[in-house]
Amino acid sequence: MRLFIVILFLFFQNRMSVRTDTFQQSWKNAEIEMDSPGFDAFRTQVCGNPFAGSFRSILTVAPEITGLEGIRLNVDKKGNMKPTNFKFTVGNDINLLVAVTPFEGDMATSIRQLEKINFGKGKLPASPIIENAMNITELPALDVYAVAYRKGKHEIDIPSELGYRIVILGTIPSEQRMVFRDAGIPDAMDYEAFFIEGFAEDKSLFTVVGGSDEPVINVGSPGTEGIQGGFEGGSVVKINGVYHMFPTERAGEEGISKYYDRVKTRVGHWTSTDAIHWTRQSTILQSSGTYALVPEDNPMNDRRSALWSYMPVFSAENNRWYGFYLAYTTDRNIEPNHSFGRIWRCESEVEGIEGIGGPYRDIGIVIEPGLDSQLWEGRQGVASFYPYHTGNGWYAFISGAYPFETKSDYPYDGGSKKKAWYVGLAKSDKLEGPWTRMGEDINPVTSIHPRFVENPIVSRLPNGLYIAIFDGGPDYLNLPNKMGYTLSKDGLHWSLARYIPFDTKVKRWWTVMRTPLCLILEGDNIYTIVYTAWVNGRFNPVGMVKVQLDTDVLEDITNRL
Repeated sequence: MRLFIVILFLFFQNRMSVRTDTFQQSWKNAEIEMDSPGFDAFRTQVCGNPFAGSFRSILTVAPEITGLEGIRLNVDKKGNMKPTNFKFTVGNDINLLVAVTPFEGDMATSIRQLEKINFGKGKLPASPIIENAMNITELPALDVYAVAYRKGKHEIDIPSELGYRIVILGTIPSEQRMVFRDAGIPDAMDYEAFFIEGFAEDKSLFTVVGGSDEPVINVGSPGTEGIQGGFEGGSVVKINGVYHMFPTERAGEEGISKYYDRVKTRVGHWTSTDAIHWTRQSTILQSSGTYALVPEDNPMNDRRSALWSYMPVFSAENNRWYGFYLAYTTDRNIEPNHSFGRIWRCESEVEGIEGIGGPYRDIGIVIEPGLDSQLWEGRQGVASFYPYHTGNGWYAFISGAYPFETKSDYPYDGGSKKKAWYVGLAKSDKLEGPWTRMGEDINPVTSIHPRFVENPIVSRLPNGLYIAIFDGGPDYLNLPNKMGYTLSKDGLHWSLARYIPFDTKVKRWWTVMRTPLCLILEGDNIYTIVYTAWVNGRFNPVGMVKVQLDTDVLEDITNRL
């Protein structure tokens, strides 16, 4: 009896291992020759872009179908599929894998959508081989069907009414073993589409060409003593061959929960000659770490409880470095913990470009919550500040989060109905100020992204175009989880965001991509980006990548702005 049980166990264990291997390994591509012009290929993988004329992209995909070479179908700007007819030749029997999702609000099954397609000599099965096999931004999950074709020439007609609902994932050999399953991938209808460099149909402005496969500053690195939570935000400038980094150090306290790392912070000064090996030089600023006494913006509260986002800007007129930084009130109980941001300006006591390391003296508040605050700034605003010079004087990106819908929402209900992280613009005739918020005909600037832009840093490209690189937001909020950038001819009107996938070249060591600290031109159209990111542990490291700018793409984008 015992022997029988052991044999039975081994039998089922073997069956289970075969089944597991079947759907954990990618199916192999079969060769296909397209006989119709005007169709591009795409890769069935995360970030893959299956539609020409759209930048909707794949978010999650079952492992079996990962890596297949699909056929990009044409859609118009409204999402309607152009009537599609294509011919192809296969030298062996194959299965054409087609992903499909029902129309919203329609109880028809996915197979009834496929029945609207003329597959020619293809044999359409009655049921999918994988249910909920993948999701694409702004769409429900898609099921995958295997349409069988014999070797030879074939033709497919897809009607325009199917819109975004059909994806041609690629072809696999007919002998490929397939096991039905429900992959359980959820819908992505609430996940806004976004343009990803190197995956979307348009050419890439930036290509990742190098960088570090691991953090350049991590837990235990020299200089990190006393920093419990690592880094988040700040900036880097390069002076006479030396990088100067001013990150927010999430200092916290040993023995106190990691949330306090966001409250007791400091601004450090680090230097490097290669953006890889860093030396901590000094502490520029230190927060109090004292929580608020009352929930509203009241002088009883310590308004410098947490310090963030230090941005150094050189004043040629005053021959000194100015440091703009953010000071928060922090509340123990009301979300967001960081509230009522104020932007301070400090000056280096040492004149000249070499005074970058300070020491610095505080001059005063540049912009703060008040009667001229706008509802979109919410409970957290003013949450960042980055000034840049234009032909019309000085502009600055300001930001807010947890917006109020009405003034009566103050002070408790910021973001209770809608969480968003917005940016807007302020203006001034001089870098020193006074700074004035632009009107609500401009603010918030939603042309970049409808609900998330954080910590933008502005610089100029070789042709004079303004570029702002920013934190694109985490995937757990249905955001790209990638570094983003936006472009402008005048510094006032900004383009739709595009996102750079760093892990196409460097090993992904992060869970959540966070804040860019710089975009520094090194020569030959190569730029350095230093950034902070979150990991599963408490300490959030610093990373670095190199990207190359394509000047032909830059010229084309500039002409289209």
